[in-house]
Amino acid sequence: MDEAYSIGLGNNDTITRKRASQDYIKFWEEEASKLHWFEKWDKILDWNPPFAKWFVNGKINASYNALDIVVQKNPQKNALLWEGENGERRTLTYGELLNYVCKAANSLKSIGVKKGDRVTIYLPMIPELVVSLLACARIGAIHTVIFSGFSSQSIRDRIYDSKSKVIITADGGFRHGTVVKLKQAIDEAISDFDFVENVLVYAHAKIPITLGKKDKIWADLINNASEYCEPEKLDSVHPLYILYTSGTTGKPKGVLHGTGGYLVHLYSTFKWVFDIRESDIYFCTADIGWVTGHSYVVYGPLMHGATQVMYEGALVFPTPARIWDLIERYKVTILYTTPTALRMFMKYGDSLPNSKDLSSLRLLGTVGEPINPKVWKWYFQVIGKINCPIVDTWWQTETGGMMISPVPGLETISLKPGSATMSLPGISVDVVDENGNTLPSGTKGYLVVKNPWPGMLLSLWEDDEKYKTVYWSKYKTMYYSGDYAIKDKDGYFWMLGRADDVLKVAGHRLGTAEIESGFVSHKSIAEAAACGIPHDVKGESIIVFLVLKEGVTPSKQLEDELIQHIRKMVSPIATPVQLYIVSKLPKTRSGKIMRRLLKAVANNENIGDVSTLEDESAVDEIQAIFNELRQTIQRNQIK
Repeated sequence: MDEAYSIGLGNNDTITRKRASQDYIKFWEEEASKLHWFEKWDKILDWNPPFAKWFVNGKINASYNALDIVVQKNPQKNALLWEGENGERRTLTYGELLNYVCKAANSLKSIGVKKGDRVTIYLPMIPELVVSLLACARIGAIHTVIFSGFSSQSIRDRIYDSKSKVIITADGGFRHGTVVKLKQAIDEAISDFDFVENVLVYAHAKIPITLGKKDKIWADLINNASEYCEPEKLDSVHPLYILYTSGTTGKPKGVLHGTGGYLVHLYSTFKWVFDIRESDIYFCTADIGWVTGHSYVVYGPLMHGATQVMYEGALVFPTPARIWDLIERYKVTILYTTPTALRMFMKYGDSLPNSKDLSSLRLLGTVGEPINPKVWKWYFQVIGKINCPIVDTWWQTETGGMMISPVPGLETISLKPGSATMSLPGISVDVVDENGNTLPSGTKGYLVVKNPWPGMLLSLWEDDEKYKTVYWSKYKTMYYSGDYAIKDKDGYFWMLGRADDVLKVAGHRLGTAEIESGFVSHKSIAEAAACGIPHDVKGESIIVFLVLKEGVTPSKQLEDELIQHIRKMVSPIATPVQLYIVSKLPKTRSGKIMRRLLKAVANNENIGDVSTLEDESAVDEIQAIFNELRQTIQRNQIK
């Protein structure tokens, strides 16, 4: 627990929290009234645990709320400021975006897509990705976005599960200066899928592709489509999208989100957390292939008429200054990124951000994983110049939107580096023990949500039983997040990582996040990843992979210093039996460490599919280390 920073944006709306605490169901009804409904609901919440239906029989459309409402007020306002990795730039106003979405929606209708049909979208971070989501939403088709880094087998599994009728893809996309062949991956994935009727191909990378009987050129359809498409009046619980997410098992789960409740949740949380203003330039670095991109690149910002920067490619290409160049060029006021990305930026030192004009920034945010205090302070001091509040947000694919975060749009509170602060209005979060009892402050336990909330998943796609088992079997009436947390004496939540990312050493349970945060707090360490190896006596021993900061040289003295540091920062129990200095950690293109690669050492398993890695050269280095470790275990039987 660290010192607090009292910094906010001047708002102090205690009325909102009071309304929410008095009657959370009535509170969410009042929030829902801020959106456009074709027909009002006749029941706010139908709660049949664990299934929730919000705003029952209300009629709404996500595309209409994200575009038409804004266009009616200001069609010339910029919606997307897009930049490609190769320097290409495009700007779309809300009026242009609505027109484009309507033409895309009519194009889908022209090839037989109807309400309820699934459409798989496999595109790079280009405006057509936003257009495709909103076009599906406009006609009631259920979109299922696949991150453009997934391999053919991963694509195949997802398309087969959703039984998508149509696929939208591109010839290729750009990443780290190379072309990712997207159309080729789709061809390999669906070669024997009769249920796929059409593949729409957008020419982005301008590379040669093979066209088959099912393939249609995006431009040909768009050019012949009508410029207006009447939005479908959809039931509030009509599925908006399926998004596949990994879990403790190998098969991805198809998280199913509805329309009305989800939109209400995003509309409210985007306003509260980012205090969005008419003049803001918002930049979320998330790929739309992940839930953050769905919620806080597409639907949340557009419902508020926000102008946002959208970037295709790596944030450190062609130089590590790329992200700071983007912020300076577009005068970004709100930056929302991940702790992993921040640690990467830190690795390159302070001189790069200090050489750019970042004075336009007024609010900073993080998402995706716990942020350790050292990184928080760097973000606050070096990037925000001690002027920008940091909104450290906790939420999940399953929750749909933010659940715990500071809310500068409502109130000024003290920020504690490393804490996501408190739950949002209308959200009831707690830390409990194995039996579901509230734990005293300062005690580690399981993070749960005690009441239904509008953004929650409807279920898992065509698997209600798994939905009940995964999220509700542990506590029956409380949503089990699978995360560890502590609530301190002030009611602030501190996230400790996944409950399944836990090492058990001599009977002591240690979260990998705790160990990694301890190492990263050392002045020489940029990134850390911990995992366990089998031990006959202790159950598990700890090994840690470390990336050093620029200019730091590995040495026996440094390793000894790091061992003493972790013993002091976490516990002597957290002492690793081996440290491995590597040049990079295996991470997905969304910035998450692929711990399954590291965990493979415990069971001597094959590394498996590595197609989602940001840099596949990391595999060779990690594989060599794995092999060395296995040989060491065999020779010395690490004790």
